[in-house]
Amino acid sequence: MTDDKASRTRPLPREESDALCLTPGGGIARLREIMRRLRDPESGCPWDIAQDFASIAPYTIEEAYEVADAVARGDMDDLEGELGDLLLQVVYHGQMGAEAGHFDFDSIAERISDKMVARHPHVFGGESRDKTAEEQTRDWERLKAAERAGKGADGILDDVALALPALTRALKLQKRAARVGFDWGDPAAVTDKIREEIDELAAARADAAKREEEFGDLLFALVNLARHLDIDPEGALRRANDKFTRRFRHVEAGLAAAGVRAEEATLAEMEALWQAAKEAERAPAGEEAENGGEPAARG
Repeated sequence: MTDDKASRTRPLPREESDALCLTPGGGIARLREIMRRLRDPESGCPWDIAQDFASIAPYTIEEAYEVADAVARGDMDDLEGELGDLLLQVVYHGQMGAEAGHFDFDSIAERISDKMVARHPHVFGGESRDKTAEEQTRDWERLKAAERAGKGADGILDDVALALPALTRALKLQKRAARVGFDWGDPAAVTDKIREEIDELAAARADAAKREEEFGDLLFALVNLARHLDIDPEGALRRANDKFTRRFRHVEAGLAAAGVRAEEATLAEMEALWQAAKEAERAPAGEEAENGGEPAARG
């Protein structure tokens, strides 16, 4: 670590540290000092001291998803809290980086600032702003490609993160390949490929390893179709999960109203309530209210 970095991470006197940590209004400096104190090997929290980059990474991913969840729900109060949790993850990694002499919070902020300036020459440089969003996206990708080449990452698929959710990574891999023309011509061609993959999956039922492989190929083809239809597959599946959860809760509520436990219900009973939930969602606004709160098609 350079002398400059060392001076930025030097511990504050205890009295000054307490005043900063315990007094609201200290902003990012307060949060950074709290993290330094938590990681103090002599007086910090044993759990926080025991953590490393690998053990904290899953929490970082989890917090990013909780931010996305708050956005999806439109809950701004919750979003504020979740953004704080995500910021804590950056501060955590920054503190561990400083302790090991790799980097610190300031160098992280400096690096992303440099990147944003470099990737927006139409804002911070002499390039014209008279471009469409699509043209600016192409410029962004061109600059990213130049950065990858500068790091020695020459392959088109280099640096697509392995830890991404599988659907998201599949989408990124396909987009990268499509930039050099390795792509289906239209959604109809992808649909044909999906039918082919379904047939291959059906033919592989007797072989567990082959069955898994063909199922993966089918999922990959479905992501490709989503890309051609301008659909985010991760978001689409998330919304499908939400829909399933909502409708199954309707099933549970209907069974409970009839005095039947879910594990005791027949498939026919559950299916009838499931169809009622679907019909209730399709009903025009206000129709349920007119029916005394009961789903419009419930029998």
